Amino acid sequence: MIPRRVLLQSTLAVSLGSPMLARASAPERVRVKVFPGAQNLALFVAQEQGLFKAQGVEVDLQFTQNSTELRTGLAAGAFDVAHAAVDNAVAMRESAGADIAIVMGGDSSMNEFFVQPEITEVAQLRGRTLIVDAPNTAYALQARKVLLNAGLKAGDYTVKVVGGTFQRVGAMRDDRSHTASALNPPFSFQARGFGLRSMGRMIDLIGPYQGSGVFVMRAWGGANGPALERYLAGLVQALRWARLPQHKDAVLALLAQRLNLPAPITALTYDALMEPRFGLTPDSRFDAAGFQAVLALRAELEGQWGGQPPGAERYVDLRWYEGALKRAV
Repeated sequence: MIPRRVLLQSTLAVSLGSPMLARASAPERVRVKVFPGAQNLALFVAQEQGLFKAQGVEVDLQFTQNSTELRTGLAAGAFDVAHAAVDNAVAMRESAGADIAIVMGGDSSMNEFFVQPEITEVAQLRGRTLIVDAPNTAYALQARKVLLNAGLKAGDYTVKVVGGTFQRVGAMRDDRSHTASALNPPFSFQARGFGLRSMGRMIDLIGPYQGSGVFVMRAWGGANGPALERYLAGLVQALRWARLPQHKDAVLALLAQRLNLPAPITALTYDALMEPRFGLTPDSRFDAAGFQAVLALRAELEGQWGGQPPGAERYVDLRWYEGALKRAV
């Protein structure tokens, strides 16, 4: 016979709602905004495999056209979580005083420096046009460093704002006066098909770099810590799932579907994503050395902080990521 006390506790749990039942019936909604691209693989897998649902979160996924839209929207509370190059978070703090927190890593940027086919060395870009998403953040700074290393300073070339990577690859295809840009998968593989020339991978041209990552307004993270942890845990679980060899065919199918890719480009994109140094970082770990490079580029090219970048703790808060790792078992 079941003791009366146990029956009473069970009845109360059903009537009042136990934490497990409450989570199952009312997942917490997290609004997320990203750039289109293969860097979102973990997001796609977590949605497809029900990993966010299992963690008790419901993801409202939105896409951005450019970094300005993403930065202003996050600061205004139009959404909760941003996935983008983490230098955008640095720019939010330094240019707008936004109290942001980078909470997770992602990748090396996976960028290559592409030029029109007639260009055979970077120095030939003198007097030509570099196209970017924004002129003074993230991948534009990577490209400007490549040019500086070739002896080209600001003013030796034109910088033109075009938009996200998917917009830039189309601009280079359609207008040969758009001479150079940083492009990542799958758009880098499309670029090759258009006859554009890669001058090399950014990690080989300028070294380690913390590219895409996850960032939030610090106040939102503080008020929604458990939901943020569960969201990040879903991403970690998804990336672990995607890396298993037995799931390769499923990952290829998902990439092809979500990004509308033909089979050859899908296969190349998958291989790039699975390369730990260049592609998606295992468990989306934050690359501290790569982030120091992000700050160093901004100090050198934008002259911020008197050329001496501050410590990472001004921008980075990994407590929610550490909690997510405990949940992602």
